Amino acid sequence: FALGIRHVGAKVARILATEFGSMAKLQQAQPEELAQIRDIGDKIAESAVTWLNVPANIDLVERLAAAGLTMTFTPPASQEDNPFFGKTLVFTGTMPTLGRAEAKTMAQDVGAKVSGSVSKKTDYVIAGAEAGSKLEKAQQLGVTVIDEAEFLRLLKGE
Repeated sequence: FALGIRHVGAKVARILATEFGSMAKLQQAQPEELAQIRDIGDKIAESAVTWLNVPANIDLVERLAAAGLTMTFTPPASQEDNPFFGKTLVFTGTMPTLGRAEAKTMAQDVGAKVSGSVSKKTDYVIAGAEAGSKLEKAQQLGVTVIDEAEFLRLLKGE
């Protein structure tokens, strides 16, 4: 995601990292192979492969590796016993101790899906200070709303 590949945001970067496990394997991928991955498609596949074949970008990846950047990804072991496994979560407001990106990663690591908007498919809304319209919508839809402390407690399986 931080490489700035067009059409590759945090979600797609995580999908690619999970699918290929390393930058070396991703660099060998063909557009057709990428396009077959769920949520990727032709546009993203072509963009990624094009970026990965530009000499300046190849050099950048090599320099990052030489500087010690780890370019492998091992997804966390399945945590099917975690209460958030397979659930859809939405974070809203300002959390007391966690940044939004950190909280999202923690949830994804136990098998949760994190969404940016509340819908009837949302299982939990984790609300911080000044939560606003997402909190209101969750309350209207009857979605379970918890705070950061409860999120962390449940995340630990307590």
